[in-house]
Amino acid sequence: MIQLTFVDKRYPTSNALLYTSDLKIRKGEIVGILGDNGSGKTTLLKSIMGIGELKKGEVAIDGKPAAEQYERMAFISEEGTFPPQATPLQYARFLTDFFPGFDLEYYNRLLALYELPTGRRIGTFSKGQKMKLEMSAGLAKRADYLLMDEPFIGNDIFARRESLRVMMSELTGGETLLITTHLIEEIENVIDRAIILHKGLILADHYMDDLREAGKSLTDAMQEARSSRPRRDRTTIR
Repeated sequence: MIQLTFVDKRYPTSNALLYTSDLKIRKGEIVGILGDNGSGKTTLLKSIMGIGELKKGEVAIDGKPAAEQYERMAFISEEGTFPPQATPLQYARFLTDFFPGFDLEYYNRLLALYELPTGRRIGTFSKGQKMKLEMSAGLAKRADYLLMDEPFIGNDIFARRESLRVMMSELTGGETLLITTHLIEEIENVIDRAIILHKGLILADHYMDDLREAGKSLTDAMQEARSSRPRRDRTTIR
């Protein structure tokens, strides 16, 4: 389980921030992290990963700090962890050294599926190719916790659907998956839960089954959330 308790994270050089008094994400949940640009989506994922210091509060992964669970976690973002001068095959050697559970066979299979040039320097890749490479690397870590920051950026609609299909087909059901995205229609039938952020606060927190029982779509939930402005932290405690 992921638990954030009185987490306050701010960046002195930007307006990015996050504040939540209590947020729990259960093991095995697939959660969409939604909101406008600057709402705190990336900040939330980085807080969970332990990237950068918190102003206050605590983040625990199964009761331990992220630094003690790093081998069980994968952070997939456009920024990437790859050396630009390396090729995908050289990058694989780096990942194999640092992640004991790294599945090299699966990684190579994903590279072939995404038709990525394995002998070319990663720095020459397009934005979409870099994200596909990070998807391949992140999934091949076989991590228990997958945090994906706009994983479909730079891809057309067909490539996005293929990426989503590949990603979901390889999950065992025990992974916890957090996805930040603006493409709510494409993930609506994939996620279990939607957390909507606004200016660093949790504006709404819905389980998809509850929305469906109420006859609402994820778009409806987003529109309702945007029509209200929080005066204080409205974190849903579950």
